[in-house]
Amino acid sequence: MADLEIQREGRVVLARLNRPEKKNAQSEAMLELLCQALRDANADPGVSCFVLTGAGDAFCSGGDLGRRANDPNGGSPTPLERMDRLHGVTHNVARAVEEFEKPLIAAVNGAAVGAGMDMALMCDIRFAGRSARLSEGYVRVGLLPGNGGCYFLPRIVGIARALELLWTGDFVSAEEALELGLVSRVYDDDALLNETMTFAARIAEGPPVQQREIKKLLYQSLHTDLRTSLRAVSAHMAVIQSTQDYKEAIAAFKEKRKPVYQGK
Repeated sequence: MADLEIQREGRVVLARLNRPEKKNAQSEAMLELLCQALRDANADPGVSCFVLTGAGDAFCSGGDLGRRANDPNGGSPTPLERMDRLHGVTHNVARAVEEFEKPLIAAVNGAAVGAGMDMALMCDIRFAGRSARLSEGYVRVGLLPGNGGCYFLPRIVGIARALELLWTGDFVSAEEALELGLVSRVYDDDALLNETMTFAARIAEGPPVQQREIKKLLYQSLHTDLRTSLRAVSAHMAVIQSTQDYKEAIAAFKEKRKPVYQGK
């Protein structure tokens, strides 16, 4: 049984973290498969949206601490070996996500802890089931947020709340996560995946090139001033208005029909 299960529904890829007996604790195989799935979906013009969730009753419980404790080759690695393993294996997911140009949605079903919460934070949008519980639990086991928590969390909830969650490792319920803006929507557990896939299918009907450019411009704007951001928009807009999908959108608007986009 693969540590990551992939299925395709129309223009949407659904990826399930698939170690339910371990609450989907991350394995190196899982991370490698997820990186490859993201790269494959990014390169596939037939894919417009990617949904990430967990098998069973958890999203992801973080890194597999039990595996590390029982690893005969991991008992006393040097600091350099520890750094290389984190940067060369675990961080590959964050880099693959950064390179992923299409909408990426997390359906958080149950616990998302430590690296599991960080994985959810990497996504563009997060929906949660009512049983979802999120925690940056690294500090509880004497660790630092090792998978981007210090980067992603303050950009979502602000510095003060991020530090509170990072310093305490406290769990946040689905409803509190909604109030904080950690998740966009909360659904009953048995409706979460269906609602998320319905939303993803709706997004997948949109113009692919325009959606990718919107995502790029938004994330670029977090690191630039207004003048630079507006200049980038003007360049992107000139290209967008030359696409077939732009012409299709205008024609559909005039004809009062639903547009059909080709990603061109």
